[in-house]
Amino acid sequence: MHEEKEFIQQLLDPRTQNEAFQSLILEYQRPLYNHIRNIVLNHDDTDDILQNTFIKIFQNLKNFKGESKLFSWMYRIATNEALNFLKQKSKMSGVTSEIIQNKVLDNLEADIFFDGDEIQLKLQKAIALLPEKQQLVFKMKYFEELKYEQISEILGTSVGGLKASYHIAVKKIEAFVTTN
Repeated sequence: MHEEKEFIQQLLDPRTQNEAFQSLILEYQRPLYNHIRNIVLNHDDTDDILQNTFIKIFQNLKNFKGESKLFSWMYRIATNEALNFLKQKSKMSGVTSEIIQNKVLDNLEADIFFDGDEIQLKLQKAIALLPEKQQLVFKMKYFEELKYEQISEILGTSVGGLKASYHIAVKKIEAFVTTN
């Protein structure tokens, strides 16, 4: 915790800001990419959202209060950026976000950055049928292996509520995978 406070000071100090931010990008680029990719499923969109996420992080560092871990705060920004992107995309195309997600799933097989097999595709289709919050909780727990406490900080939800959402999501996914 003490190290994080020092690192945040480096991020805020104009003399050390650039170097510290480069370190931040190096450390969090891959995990944030994976997190965003789990939400939007498309590589190119993920790259754009990741870039916007780092811009927002940089612009808002001075507002970071330290009430949560830096990691959680950045994940919250990345999550919001990804969800806002999906909402904007559905609004611009005049269709629901579910329809957009189904189109993305249909294109997932052709995506050169997707290395999954038929089972992975079936899992992604099952996840796409879940309500947004259950999708987020499942993806963060299952794919990113985050602890409930971390997810709770990122999403601002109780650990008990997250456990219930995850359990329900798993049951729905199992039912989909075994019947389709």
